[in-house]
Amino acid sequence: MLLFASVPAALMGIGTVGYRLTERWPWFDSFYVAVVTLTSIGYGDKHAFSMPGRVLTLALALGGISTVAVAATELLSTIITGDLRDFAGKRRMEKRIQALERHVIVCGYGHVGQYVCADLLGGGVAVVVIDRQLGSLAAAQDAGAYPVLGDATTDATLKRAGIERARALIAVAGTDPDNVLITMTARLLLPRLTIVSRAEEEATVPKLLRAGATRTARPHAIAGGRMAQAVLHPAVLDADLQMEEQLVLPGSALDGTTVGQSGLRARRGVMLIAIRRRDGQLAFDPEDGAPVAAGDVLITLGNGERPERTDAHPVS
Repeated sequence: MLLFASVPAALMGIGTVGYRLTERWPWFDSFYVAVVTLTSIGYGDKHAFSMPGRVLTLALALGGISTVAVAATELLSTIITGDLRDFAGKRRMEKRIQALERHVIVCGYGHVGQYVCADLLGGGVAVVVIDRQLGSLAAAQDAGAYPVLGDATTDATLKRAGIERARALIAVAGTDPDNVLITMTARLLLPRLTIVSRAEEEATVPKLLRAGATRTARPHAIAGGRMAQAVLHPAVLDADLQMEEQLVLPGSALDGTTVGQSGLRARRGVMLIAIRRRDGQLAFDPEDGAPVAAGDVLITLGNGERPERTDAHPVS
């Protein structure tokens, strides 16, 4: 539609400049004659006298009959079929994605991608889904995600999904080769991005790590392990325990305290199981006298209920 609309505009510009050069008319008069000639309205006493001007008039008249009619038909068809509304909706969605910060990009909305998105959205995280299938994207949008149609292995598609502002990318495409390529492309675009990649085969795991994956996951292995745990330790699964990480922010009430002073032990429904220090060392089951400082990551275990307010920030 935009292509057809640009042709008459280009002809008007050519006609205006042409009359200006051949007939030496003022710019407005040149534009006026170009428009009435293209639209086949006709004109009064002002017309071209020179041979080049007459040739230009013939060309504009013949071109105007076809191009203006086709452009009008295309515009009417676009309005009737709803393409214009879809185009406007697409532009609004693109602007919303461009405004996102610290979101998660999920590449692929298959069975695994649906579960990933559901957990992220349930945790209040903004999610952008990239998929090649319109049906999958429609389902993702219904679930609350922002859809991007395209190939997640290309730079352009990842940039449209706002990878420069994303907190993480999860590659859960249908095949291992796709996930390897997505991981490599994302890593080259953003060296510090957290990338979690799905692997169907065990042999793909080292390839994903070499491609730049921060972590890998094998859904079948995870599902098999949980099924075994359901037999070996059913009470653990029934408890629906969830592990979380929270970063201690500088200047917060936790900064400069100890575990005992912080009140972390008294938080309902949450158990402090470890502290990861800024230097990477892990303090497991810290004592009450263990210090808590900015930059530490608190690793807690909870029952899935919303924890009480703290001065720590969830780790991306």
